[in-house]
Amino acid sequence: MRPARREPEEDQSPPTDALTRQLDAFFAYLQAERRSAKHTVSAYGGDLAGLSDFVREHGFPADAAQLDLLALRSFLASLVERNGSATIARKIAALRTFYRFLVRRGMAQKNPAAALRLPKVPRPLPKFLAIEDAIALVEAPTQAGADSALAMRDRGMLELLYGAGLRVSELAGLTLDALDLGEGRARVQGKGSKERVVPLGPPCITALQAYLAVRGKLRHPKSAAQHPTAVFLGRYGTALGVRQVQKLVGRYGGLSSGRGDLHPHALRHTCATHLLDAGADLRGIQELLGHASLSTTQRYTHVSIDRLMEVYARAHPLARRRAAPTP
Repeated sequence: MRPARREPEEDQSPPTDALTRQLDAFFAYLQAERRSAKHTVSAYGGDLAGLSDFVREHGFPADAAQLDLLALRSFLASLVERNGSATIARKIAALRTFYRFLVRRGMAQKNPAAALRLPKVPRPLPKFLAIEDAIALVEAPTQAGADSALAMRDRGMLELLYGAGLRVSELAGLTLDALDLGEGRARVQGKGSKERVVPLGPPCITALQAYLAVRGKLRHPKSAAQHPTAVFLGRYGTALGVRQVQKLVGRYGGLSSGRGDLHPHALRHTCATHLLDAGADLRGIQELLGHASLSTTQRYTHVSIDRLMEVYARAHPLARRRAAPTP
């Protein structure tokens, strides 16, 4: 008896249309040539992910070179109900960068994304802690005489976040060879793999020295394994990740000031605001924080001006006299 004829299996691989190839080339460029951080590449991927599905579902060409302004506007309009203005603005920025790449590489003749108008995005002022709250937070891990390796680690971690204004990703990626406690400085990898050197104050140096003296205790209980280069380790010797740092900051925020929602970035904002209040130069703060644009740093001037106006209204005789009701 002859065996039944088997039909060839359908190809289950995803379609490789022009748009898919263009997106692949763009992401390869970001990683290999532009050397963008993984987080940046992932963000672009998320912002452009829906474009390919949208054009297929709505009958537009699956080729960025053939899409026009109407197609891009239709794509963005489909996102409005589920996304705020900030997200739409970010997706427009991603489209613009994608099309600039295509035009430079000769993969598209025109850039319809250049005509897209950005929505107005409200920029909330940075949140920060008062000086006494920041000090209470930093001291929380070692209060009541706690001297465990984990407490020492957390004290050093908070000193760096507040004292040097590090991003949480910069803290998690800090390596032992990047610390120079003798010179009072650390070398960090910022956004876009840009390296900068940040100063470390005496309290930060003291806290890091205390932690590094007991860092060897943080290792796997059975294998004694320990991450060889990461500064901040977990209980079992693995490198501390971004999410773990975020949870620890929230925990100490709750313990010190009832701020269980505190985020590491609030300590970065606090560092910048306190420096500005104390008379630090904006350019110096920009270098410390690793801001690419001074306009980002200038956001902190609004915080300080608002506080200055509050103090003025409360304390200046002329302000009080104007505020008094007229007979």
